[in-house]
Amino acid sequence: MWFQTATFYEIPVHAFYDSNGDGVGDLAGIHEKLDYLEWLGVDCLWLLPFYPSPMADGGYDVSDLTGVAEEFGTLDDLRALLDAIHARGMYAMADVIVNHTSDQHPWFQAARQPGSPSRDWYVWSETPERYGDARVIFVDTQDSNWAWDEVAGAYYWHRFYAEQPDLNFDNPDVREAVKNVVRFWLDMGFDGLRMDAIPYLYEREGTICENLPETHAFLKELRAMIDGEYEDRIMLAEANQLPAEVVAYLGDGDECHMAYHFPVMPPLYMALRREDASDIVTALEATPEIPAGSQWGVFLRNHDELTLEMVTEEDRQFMYEQYAPDPAMRKNIGIRRRLMPLLANERSQFELLHGVLLSLPGSPFLYYGDEIGMGDEYLLRDRDGVRTPMQWKGEPGAGFSTADPDRFYIPLVTDPDYAPEVVNVESQQADEGSLLRWVRTLLADRSRLPVLGNGSFALIDTGDPAVLGYRRTNDEADLTVLANFATTPRVVSLAAPMTEVRTGRSLGETIELPGHAFSWLAEHTGAI
Repeated sequence: MWFQTATFYEIPVHAFYDSNGDGVGDLAGIHEKLDYLEWLGVDCLWLLPFYPSPMADGGYDVSDLTGVAEEFGTLDDLRALLDAIHARGMYAMADVIVNHTSDQHPWFQAARQPGSPSRDWYVWSETPERYGDARVIFVDTQDSNWAWDEVAGAYYWHRFYAEQPDLNFDNPDVREAVKNVVRFWLDMGFDGLRMDAIPYLYEREGTICENLPETHAFLKELRAMIDGEYEDRIMLAEANQLPAEVVAYLGDGDECHMAYHFPVMPPLYMALRREDASDIVTALEATPEIPAGSQWGVFLRNHDELTLEMVTEEDRQFMYEQYAPDPAMRKNIGIRRRLMPLLANERSQFELLHGVLLSLPGSPFLYYGDEIGMGDEYLLRDRDGVRTPMQWKGEPGAGFSTADPDRFYIPLVTDPDYAPEVVNVESQQADEGSLLRWVRTLLADRSRLPVLGNGSFALIDTGDPAVLGYRRTNDEADLTVLANFATTPRVVSLAAPMTEVRTGRSLGETIELPGHAFSWLAEHTGAI
């Protein structure tokens, strides 16, 4: 159950640290920075795709599902990294992309050949009219889920970019190949696998080709295989769906161990601008119970756009107006900005959101660089603007690489409010009052409060729509969380005198919260 109380930290390998001076981050670079990650206090490192790829979709278009891209290192480098992670008592999770491959993958190159015996490893059609009820996901770049292949003389199915043909899970050979990919990475030593784009494995006419029963049946097979052959390994479902649909990926405790809670994320931002937490309450009330031994994954930002697929059109327009007034800030149905620029560089808002993130039901996922308040370059291609080099030092090259910055895989942040000379790890480690030091302290506070990971959850009525309130309870502790989403101070009356858990400060029954402030509280007589 380690994953129920863990804090996860997301790392794009190419963006973290360049160990060999070629301008691209690598596995050996992450290895060199493990002391920092251990110091920060994160528990599990989630490595974004490190596989060989033409990079049409940031590495999610994989041309070798069991390889390591040359620019990132070797399988031996990966083994060494995993050994070092485990030696520190930490865990590691990898992305496993099973819905599709790159069109450069040998499987697809073989399948497209006329008369190929492996043709049905992918989904083909003589017409682009099949599965017409399925939505197009990348609406700003794709106008169909079908693409024509001249060599094959047929259309192939793809739910994402045309360079990413979908595998045909009706083929038992495909299912067995996917199981072998999973075995490969678990044998390598990964503790968890993030199952990318998991709702889209199967296609059926007359459906939207998402969340189909066949997908859940395959996940049960995969879970049974993992439980039978390995110990303490987990699967995490990436399913950007409504909570009632997402919870199905946990099954009865016999599918994935974890699932992301996408719908609770946009309301956090809406609440800040509306100064009203009602949208958060609505999202939490719509969240079903999950099986024992399961867990949500909660996050503020990640390597993709801030998705707005699961909100109403009215709320989507509100989010665009408030957080992405320049249309160039938008991508697909979402916003391609980093956390701190979204918050207009306001530290109080950053702290408020993290106080909520680390106490909501679920395990928190932090995105590299957010702990120092990194900015973005949203005019870069696709989502590259939120995948810029980690800023280690306030010097040319940001301490990311010894290469000339002109050779970096993408440019450094140039906005003067977020440039490396202003925002970097080195200066913030040396400053007791820095954002980085504050994040580290909050993670340490959470680590000594397992109730925030495995406790029950119940909303409480604070009497003020601007103030979100809830309780986290287990056999050892009973905590109350209050979060003020208004810019002005608010007062909340509770039933008993309270102690501020993080500081040990005794409070009365009346709690005064400054604007954009949160508090983790316990009764004077309660366990802390």
